[in-house]
Amino acid sequence: MKIVKVENVSKVYIRKYLCKVQKKVALKGLNLEIAEKQVFGLLGLNGSGKTTTIKLLLGLLFPNKGNLFIFDKKIPNLEIRKKIGYLPEASYFFKYLTAKELLFFYAELSSLTGKEKQKRVDWVLEFVELKEAEKVRLADFSKGMLQRIAMAQALLHNPELLFLDEPTGGLDPVGIKKMRELILRLRDERKTVFFSSHFINEVEKVCNYVGILHKGELKKTLEVPGLNGRLEDIFIQTISE
Repeated sequence: MKIVKVENVSKVYIRKYLCKVQKKVALKGLNLEIAEKQVFGLLGLNGSGKTTTIKLLLGLLFPNKGNLFIFDKKIPNLEIRKKIGYLPEASYFFKYLTAKELLFFYAELSSLTGKEKQKRVDWVLEFVELKEAEKVRLADFSKGMLQRIAMAQALLHNPELLFLDEPTGGLDPVGIKKMRELILRLRDERKTVFFSSHFINEVEKVCNYVGILHKGELKKTLEVPGLNGRLEDIFIQTISE
């Protein structure tokens, strides 16, 4: 089953500056399909259109042309959002809250109640290895811990599909390893994960499939296990053509 379908999608940003109209083409005729229970990595340089693609699929932006579908429902669709978890590139939280207080806040937004709410909060804290820090204020969290609590809120309502935008961005080697382990655990649990990155080694370590996006165009889609460590060379060659 194809959970995500992107059909001939184009996106142009129009900005006005000093009485001049500036146009920036973010995506050009993008076609993409992602099957269920897979980890798909969208690999590209900064500015290639990765975040735009994710925001279009989330219904946070609208395409100038084309259609997007999740679970065979055309986006935007409010019902579909209940099945989706989202980790943005930069998460902003109330720093005076503790980890557990923050998750209870998001549990309320997700309509979780009673024992189910307590159960899910406890489970995600264990999953992201922050149970011992549940009473620590977010102001005292490291960058890696903040990224993991952001992952926890994305998983709180047990979504079927996860969108992760640059999940290892800005992390130190220990933080990158922790995030990689979380994505691998999600893969083992047969969750569908779609994440963007420009870190080739990390994409190669966790993905079933990878798409190479360059200047708003999907250049190639590859099955990762058969690449035998050649993804970096393939990526460089592809964006140089």
